[in-house]
Amino acid sequence: MLNQALKDRIVRDVLPRVQTPGQYVGGELNAVVKDPRGLRGRLCLAFPDTYAIGMSHHGLQVLYQGMNRRDDWACERVFAPWIDMESLLRETALPLYGLESFTPLAEFDVLGFTLQYDLCATNVLTILDLGRIPLLSSERAPGHPLVIAGGPCAHNPEPLARFIDLFVIGDGEEALPQVCDAWIRLRARGLDRPAMLAELATRLPFAYVPSCYARSEAADGTGPPVPTHPGVPAVIEPAVVKDLDAVALPTAPVVPFVESVQDRITIEIMRGCPWRCRFCQSNPIKRPVRFRRVETIVDAAWETYVNTGYNEISLLSLSTSDYPHFDELMGRLQAKFRPLHVAVSVPSLRVNEQLARVSEWLDTDRRSGLTLAPEAARDAMREQIGKPITNADLLEGCRMAFGKGFRRVKLYFMCGLPGERPEDLDGIVDLAESIARLGRQATGRSVTVVANVSNFVPKPHTPYQWNAMQSRQYFLQARERLYRRKRMRSVELKCHDVETSLLEGVLARGDSRLGEAIELAWRRGARFDAWTEQQRPDLWWRALADCGIDVDALLHRPYPADARLPWDHVAVRQGRAYLERERDRASRHMACME
Repeated sequence: MLNQALKDRIVRDVLPRVQTPGQYVGGELNAVVKDPRGLRGRLCLAFPDTYAIGMSHHGLQVLYQGMNRRDDWACERVFAPWIDMESLLRETALPLYGLESFTPLAEFDVLGFTLQYDLCATNVLTILDLGRIPLLSSERAPGHPLVIAGGPCAHNPEPLARFIDLFVIGDGEEALPQVCDAWIRLRARGLDRPAMLAELATRLPFAYVPSCYARSEAADGTGPPVPTHPGVPAVIEPAVVKDLDAVALPTAPVVPFVESVQDRITIEIMRGCPWRCRFCQSNPIKRPVRFRRVETIVDAAWETYVNTGYNEISLLSLSTSDYPHFDELMGRLQAKFRPLHVAVSVPSLRVNEQLARVSEWLDTDRRSGLTLAPEAARDAMREQIGKPITNADLLEGCRMAFGKGFRRVKLYFMCGLPGERPEDLDGIVDLAESIARLGRQATGRSVTVVANVSNFVPKPHTPYQWNAMQSRQYFLQARERLYRRKRMRSVELKCHDVETSLLEGVLARGDSRLGEAIELAWRRGARFDAWTEQQRPDLWWRALADCGIDVDALLHRPYPADARLPWDHVAVRQGRAYLERERDRASRHMACME
């Protein structure tokens, strides 16, 4: 039921004074508004970034539609308000609210955060505070919402552990309803909040409840937390959806009022990746590999098209061209949608012999650019990082793409990989310029090649999790070397901000001590740290120093091979032994490169 009084005040006193007010009003096509009478509970999904980014996130649409299919639950949405909106909510003493009903966040039963990017940590605190929910889990009363979080960053939950009641590890489609239903049952029993959280920790094997654990007794304090309650597991096992095809796709996604990052139909065709790239965190946390049937995908694409009117379909997976029925799927989709001038895009292509074959399907009415992620520029380095592709495959695939009408190639590389040498950096520019020359030869005119270079962060649950991150000086010198080497005007070089990458490393690799620094940085004004115009790195480095956190030790010193890591209490399906074997293989490859 709509909170009309709050909506009236927001519309009258706030929205005329903010940028893009359409992101704060709800009421979009396919939004679901339910009468609270007769409901078992109410959930609000929180995305700790802007509406434009959050509304482009497929997982949010999946969970939103999945929960709203139930008659006994209502699911709403909230996003991190931009700086002007936050300021006005504070000025007018109005709470942050769910978009569907303008219900203040503190009145929901469950508030669920999606943690997609480490640098959204301070936005989590903004949403909690504006929603009038105590920041610290330990300060919440039984009547406050259960604050949960899931997503990739939940696989190292410790930096945010003091703020989150329960982390859902793994797939959320089946786990989220279990958490919500269990919370309502426990509330009905009249238990106090610590007792309810302890019950959740013992009943749900995929649930990490920080209040049921204590900080590691390791000398340096960096080991995983240990259980303090009987029956609480020492290691949290991820939730896994076994039959992906049986999980309904969001065929009536909410269509944003304002421009979003991705205004298109998104269909997840496969979860997990058959490859074993050692730098990739998504690979180990998304396994096992599961597929949807062609019929399921085509039917869902058509139903979503009818329900939204979007004119582009994007096939989502970690490696779309590795979908086992790719040719059949593309043939079916093109036959159905090309007459309607609906494009089918394949954003995650593997750069190997498949690229030449796949390019045959990319001759759409909107051909313009091809995006590829070779990650490294030399075959030897790719062998070390576990990405078995060659420059020969890459060049041949680009040649065919140019022949099909593409005029722009975007390449993604990493700088600072373990064992990186000067020739690996030089190779980034050399490869980009080779592709640019190839494009001119194939088309008779200049093409654009964009080389995006990110700074490598050794992420938890990867074979490189024991490695140190390169220093600020290294990244700055590498960046300067790349710019000096570039000669061709048709090649654009874009290097990721070094301070942002270092902060990402801190937040990705930190332990529970980091929570105090996150809160201090937030109280001093840190917001939207991933946004260039909002970056305040000096504020962060001061907060970390004031909290006694040794950034150099956290980032730039490798862990011993037998070290217990801050995130070891969260399991991945293949286990730590697999990561150790892959680490050792990478070390052997590195030795051969020297």
